[in-house]
Amino acid sequence: MDNLQKVLWQEVLTDLKSSVTKANFITLFQNTSLESFEEGIATVSAPSMMIIDMLQKRFSEELKEALEKHSGRAVSLLFIPKAPPSNTTQKDGPLFTEERQVKPFIGHLPRVRPDYTFQNFAVSGSNQLAFVSASTIAKNMGQIYNPFFIYGPVGVGKTHLMHAIANDVYQKNPERKIVCLTSEEFTNEVVDAIRTNDTARMKKKFRSSELLLIDDIQFIEGKEKVQEELFHTFNFLIDNGAQICLSSDRPPQEIKRLEARLSSRFAGGLTVDIGAPDLELKTAILGIKALKYGASLPNEVALYLAEQVQDTRSLEGLLLRVITQATTMDVPISLELAKKALGHMIEEKRTHLHADDVIATVCDYYQVKTTQLKGPKRDASLVKARQVCMYLLKTELDITLSEIGNLLGGRDHTTIMYGVEKIHALVENKARIHEDITGITKLLQR
Repeated sequence: MDNLQKVLWQEVLTDLKSSVTKANFITLFQNTSLESFEEGIATVSAPSMMIIDMLQKRFSEELKEALEKHSGRAVSLLFIPKAPPSNTTQKDGPLFTEERQVKPFIGHLPRVRPDYTFQNFAVSGSNQLAFVSASTIAKNMGQIYNPFFIYGPVGVGKTHLMHAIANDVYQKNPERKIVCLTSEEFTNEVVDAIRTNDTARMKKKFRSSELLLIDDIQFIEGKEKVQEELFHTFNFLIDNGAQICLSSDRPPQEIKRLEARLSSRFAGGLTVDIGAPDLELKTAILGIKALKYGASLPNEVALYLAEQVQDTRSLEGLLLRVITQATTMDVPISLELAKKALGHMIEEKRTHLHADDVIATVCDYYQVKTTQLKGPKRDASLVKARQVCMYLLKTELDITLSEIGNLLGGRDHTTIMYGVEKIHALVENKARIHEDITGITKLLQR
């Protein structure tokens, strides 16, 4: 980039800095460059394809207008990935888009899985914003998106992203104080400190951290002493520039019996949700995991495995079963082998449904999020989906009304009884809802 291009691009960035949020500027624009500007075509480079995609979709008009304003001519935009530095083999972006040599970790970070990195996180529309946000946090700890609150149903990659932040920060600087734990472990630490009258040690452990990550934060609901300690720790760390990352199965405002002051602080940074993975994402995840085990996985087999489960946690178990079968028989992985290997497992799954399967299938069928289904909103479409879910949880799994109420956001058993009876009456009368019940039941039996 020559000096004139540098000056032009600096003017463009100055304009954008005042018109977009600080977080967007740091995440998307700060590391871009104007590589060339010839015959009205501005070639802009960005660190990754992910950032290029977001620039094209959300900010291409702003970039075009700023360039035309400062150059005085009509402009067409061309985005390209930034060339990697010559002294490294590292590249930005998820593993399934490009090959890379990952630098080995220095030592081991307690309670963090070393294989949970940004490089082997499969990205699609359902988790793209969460991925970009987490990557940005790792590079700008405590500066933006603080706290970072990520939520979504089981098995969508929340823990993977939390650990990826920790691994990235640790790999760059092993001296940084990183504390990563679950809310249950945090609770146990507080309880033990109170029991042994050693709260000073516990406070020092958490309040000296530069990066604090707590998984499944929803389980602190109703625990007054734990919430009080977390509140004071939270304030101390934020005031001292430390980064806080939290994960949950629902947004802060939907966590029951959570102090208002904590809920407000949880929502004070960036809150991002991850939706249920689509078929393409599950297939990509299987490809990544197959590479990890050194296996050659045909696309048709990956697609078949992806169709068998709703959440990503179960994918690795299915894959390992197929790999083990192929290794034992000393044959390549094929669709026929996969169907044979999973035959008994799939039959068992069909006869032993889990509540999460019912909830996820109902949400997919009605195109609503799990958090919406469990939340307080009473839009007609949500009420319908919620009551169908109540009915299916009762008829398919025969669990108690109180258990169903707990599964669906802490609802009273009388509310569940009303919903079940209402759908039952509609089904008995062959109402249109009968078609929905039949369709969902067929999906559950797949």
